[in-house]
Amino acid sequence: MVLEQLKTIGRELAMGSQGGFGQSKEFLELVKSIGESRSKAEEDRIVLHEIETLKRRITEPDIPKRKMKEYIIRLVYIEMLGHDASFGYIHAVKMTHDDSLLLKRTGYLAVTLFLNEDHDLIILIVNTIQKDLKSDNFLVVCAALNAVCKLINEETIPAVLPQVVELLGHPKEAVRKKAIMALHRFYQRSPSAVTHLVTNFRKKLCDNDPGVMGATLCPLFDLILIDVNSHKDLVASFVNILKQVAERRLPKSYDYHQTPAPFIQIKLLKILALLGNGDKQSSGQMYTIIGDIMRRSDTTSNIGNAILYECICCVSSIHPSPKLFTAAADAIAKLLKSDVHNLRYMGIDALGRLIRISPEIAEQHQLAVIDCLEDPDDTLKRKTFELLYKMTKSSNVEVIVERMIEYMISINDYHYKTEIASRCVELAEQYAPTNQWFIQTMNKVFQHAGDLVNPKVAHNLMRLIAEGFGEDDDDDDTEDSQLRSSAVESYLRIMGEPKLASTFLQVICWVLGEYGIADGKYSASYISGKLCDVAETHPSDDTVKAYAVTAVMKVCSFEKAAGRKIDMLPEFQSLMESLTASHSTDLQQRAYELQAFINLDPDAINNIMPFDASCEEIEIDKSLSLVNGYIEKSLKDGAQPYIPEQERSGTLNINNFKNQDACPHSLKFVAYEVPKPVIPRMPPKVLSSAELLPEPDPFYQREVHRSPSVGSISDTQQLRLRLDGVQKKWGQPSTTGPSTSEPESYLVNGSSEVEVSEEKQKLAGLLFGGISSRGEKKQSQSGGQTKGSKVPRHVVDQTGQVKPAPDLLDSGSSMASSSSSMVDPFKQLEGLLLDTSQKGPDFMCINSDTCNQNQNHDGSSDGSSNLNNRVGPLPTKGPNLKEALGKDALVRQMGVTPTTQNPNLFKDLLR
Repeated sequence: MVLEQLKTIGRELAMGSQGGFGQSKEFLELVKSIGESRSKAEEDRIVLHEIETLKRRITEPDIPKRKMKEYIIRLVYIEMLGHDASFGYIHAVKMTHDDSLLLKRTGYLAVTLFLNEDHDLIILIVNTIQKDLKSDNFLVVCAALNAVCKLINEETIPAVLPQVVELLGHPKEAVRKKAIMALHRFYQRSPSAVTHLVTNFRKKLCDNDPGVMGATLCPLFDLILIDVNSHKDLVASFVNILKQVAERRLPKSYDYHQTPAPFIQIKLLKILALLGNGDKQSSGQMYTIIGDIMRRSDTTSNIGNAILYECICCVSSIHPSPKLFTAAADAIAKLLKSDVHNLRYMGIDALGRLIRISPEIAEQHQLAVIDCLEDPDDTLKRKTFELLYKMTKSSNVEVIVERMIEYMISINDYHYKTEIASRCVELAEQYAPTNQWFIQTMNKVFQHAGDLVNPKVAHNLMRLIAEGFGEDDDDDDTEDSQLRSSAVESYLRIMGEPKLASTFLQVICWVLGEYGIADGKYSASYISGKLCDVAETHPSDDTVKAYAVTAVMKVCSFEKAAGRKIDMLPEFQSLMESLTASHSTDLQQRAYELQAFINLDPDAINNIMPFDASCEEIEIDKSLSLVNGYIEKSLKDGAQPYIPEQERSGTLNINNFKNQDACPHSLKFVAYEVPKPVIPRMPPKVLSSAELLPEPDPFYQREVHRSPSVGSISDTQQLRLRLDGVQKKWGQPSTTGPSTSEPESYLVNGSSEVEVSEEKQKLAGLLFGGISSRGEKKQSQSGGQTKGSKVPRHVVDQTGQVKPAPDLLDSGSSMASSSSSMVDPFKQLEGLLLDTSQKGPDFMCINSDTCNQNQNHDGSSDGSSNLNNRVGPLPTKGPNLKEALGKDALVRQMGVTPTTQNPNLFKDLLR
């Protein structure tokens, strides 16, 4: 026996050494030598030698087909290594004409890798593709359809479109699937060419083969992205398909890691998120199946967590449902407690989606968010900063901006550093508690971000310092003066630091020029000396030198207007001498203006440059009325009146030639018409969901051992949710739950308690305002409610008693330690499906005929109102949700240059 095995191994080795599997020994040696090459230069030498060999051999006459096939494969290998094999493209095109299936498929594979849709050789393949699309061998048809998706361009689509549409009814499911993919590709390249075929996508949604149905979801997703309202009638069909997939009615071959068709589930959830956005009626049909998928998802595998994450995204997009929202919050808690960074990243991203609906949800995960913020993984930390940016408010802006600046200092990525600086500036402008903090924050951003800061930020800072409160009260004037004095002091202290950004130096020069001697604390010579030092230490930056010279001019004008003598420092004189000989005409002009300005009398200086006039509005006389007298005098003296340019004689006006017939050989001044944009026309008749579902309704059977009780999906006996043997609570089963009375610790992965440091508790209080501290939860649970305090609706049971709120960070099952008086969510869900006394909609209905039975006699449906009455409103706490979302939207739209001034920006200076 052993001897026979050795003989078998020897034969296999001999076959490999002699070029087994249809390849020659020479080709195998080529692959081996390239794989063993030690440098790129050695690899290039081997490949170039192979190219010369192929150029010589491929042009030889009467080459056997087997050898030509190997040469084409070697050309593909060379092309994949990054070298040019264009000399063999024509031979690959010729191979697509061969009658042999193996050679034809090899040729199609080669040309799809070699050519693009705009290549000149495409015209030689179109006729071959047309012939192969009509072949009786479905393998040839599949090879041609693969080439169609890659090579057919917009101009050649009409040549193959009829054959591709005809293949939608092919008996082989592989051909139908590839035909759908080809039509989808046509739609991506030229939507107008296949607009009339949109109904084919809708019909193939009900194909008996799951692969064809899954391929149809991709073009339907693109169509729904463009026009959601035209596909609202497909909601029931998508829900039914998702229900079949979740109930494992597809063959076992579609399972991935024991998950039924996960990629089809993800695509369907994306489509439902689009269709249910802002539509309460459509969203109501999705609640049951989404909740069912969230309960069935396997969180031990990556694909299960991917489906769970897509469910959370769908819940955040459709009309809110309290039960789904709670389930999504539980799922986020499990993701945030995971030790895997990818899952924690998903949890942070999902939490950012949910806080747009309910900002209070972030307070329940504050310790987990802080752990992510302190995690060494840079990607997770960036995602956490995005979450903090979304949940910033006046109470936590200081600590969030401070953390952002610390992180900005530690990174070297210029792109992300610019983004962090922009966000810090935006948050400081919108939520600054005091003006002192605002100025210090802006100084830090300019110091550490440098020229990465948007120049508009510098102009905003100068404008805010100049305008102050904008009121005429004496108190406001005093606070404005204190603000400017503090800015001058901080900038004089910062000027000595090295490597300041050019934009920041411009702000410093402007502030010192405007307000350096305003309070009398600093002399004009001292401020002028500092400004001259700035100009001398930056000899290559003409913009900074220009700002410095203009600032010195302001200081000198204020001194001379006050009747004081200007002290000409040696630094000032040397600066003027160097600027008058500068190659920059702008600096020369400023220097000469400053010299002439010093010799003027005080009254003229006061009129030219008044003190503290930076906020005065300048009136511009666009009619130039000051020259009216001169014009009248010139007309009386015989001058010709002004003639507009378009009316002057001898001037050609293009508009005059629009209605004239030009000579055949003359110039044409009429512009060509701009081609009108192609607007996809929807079909005049849109099929309803009932028409799309054939009779009897198709369903996907199990591959083996299907229960005989399972009928077609139109059987209404199978529509009820089965709860037999199911533990009636959300989340994973757990025997004991953690006590919520311990404020010093929280559970990680539901296994062991981790002590929370005092510093982390303090940071949580600063970030989240201390609203949801464990001490307050304990007080609210013990019944110690103060007068006027509000209890969230989700912590009051039906008897009016206060029950403990679920802690999403304690364990996998947040409901394990709840009292027996709590309402069972499965009973509520069962009541939604089984209660026939009310006229609510049946979320599990298959087609429109079944759904229509739940409507009123007058044709109107009250399912949305009944659903709202059953599940109740969303849990509310704190400020009005609508008002909070409105403010947040306004803040995000304003960007780094707000249109309105923060009323609290300069309120508490030095108090």
